[in-house]
Amino acid sequence: MKQYFRNVLIVTLSVVLIFSTTFGVCTASAKDKVSDEEYIESLLDEMTLKEKIAQMLFVYVPKEDAKKKQKKHQYGGYLLFADNFKKSNPDKISTKIGGWQKVSKISMLIGVDEEGGTVVRVSKFKQFRSKPYKSPRKLAKLGGYKLIKEDASNKSNTLKKLGINTNLAPVADVTYSSRDFMYQRTFSNNAKKTAKYIHTVVPMMNKRRVVGTLKHFPGYGGNGDTHKKIIVDKRKLRTFKSRDLLPFEQGIKDGVPMIMVNHNIVNAFDKKHPASMSKKVHQYLREDMKFDGIIITDGLGMKGVVNKYGSNEEVAVRAVKAGNDMLCTPYGVTSVNAIYQAVKDGEISEKRINASVRRILRVKLKYGIIKK
Repeated sequence: MKQYFRNVLIVTLSVVLIFSTTFGVCTASAKDKVSDEEYIESLLDEMTLKEKIAQMLFVYVPKEDAKKKQKKHQYGGYLLFADNFKKSNPDKISTKIGGWQKVSKISMLIGVDEEGGTVVRVSKFKQFRSKPYKSPRKLAKLGGYKLIKEDASNKSNTLKKLGINTNLAPVADVTYSSRDFMYQRTFSNNAKKTAKYIHTVVPMMNKRRVVGTLKHFPGYGGNGDTHKKIIVDKRKLRTFKSRDLLPFEQGIKDGVPMIMVNHNIVNAFDKKHPASMSKKVHQYLREDMKFDGIIITDGLGMKGVVNKYGSNEEVAVRAVKAGNDMLCTPYGVTSVNAIYQAVKDGEISEKRINASVRRILRVKLKYGIIKK
């Protein structure tokens, strides 16, 4: 009799085990069948209009209460500058970023401008790296494209260890002479060589799962500094097609996830508005160049747009109407409120907002910033 009950128990447990295992497999399989687009739509459905708009803002990290403000407003990203690293260290920065991500319903893009050379935010300080990252021009002289590739890998790893998942680099501009404002930040005065530089850096950043950003579309050339004033670029469209656009075309082929648009008024595209505020420029990037990643503005606190339009509220609304997916801005709450009101007034459709948020979520999912 004991043997009989023992056999019944063994059979029963076997059936339970098989059922449990099968059920678990079915559950996992069902979950795996949810496509990326279905998952993105589910996230979009859960967001309020203000949360969608906030997702479009890449805000200069607040000097105070950054974690508290992120918990309240749910911005799409924070941008850090040198001052954020100057009196800090790797552990403190990692902890701080971790805190921001913890209170985010949708994990943030955490970015810096770590170009190398004259623009470094992290490696400028010895507690983060023994020496600052060298400029692209310097790297080319020392070791050509091989060294550039190694540098891109090292830089990406350094940022990722800190919790920084986005680099507003590489610079894809092609200058003319050493007197040009952008010269020290560029790779070469030769468009084809610059395109090869982009082809070296972008795939490596993608491999390391760091969101790269080509800048400053449609090409800065020999123009002056839009941080200080309004700049008008009078070059012909054929010049852009044969020169400035080549590195951007290469970056798009290599799958760059984000492109930054400059504040120059580029007559070849639009004689009235800065590129960052121009529907024509954005249409060209979308339709002619077939880019469907994130389009982000250059900094919206710069004189090139502030002197043109005045209030940051108007600048924010114009940036969205032009076609930008993200606004690189020092103005968080006021930008959200201005865009929100524009949607309520019928100036901007919620469909337009949704299109940008989808692009942002796709990039975040692809680069492991958010997970299904």
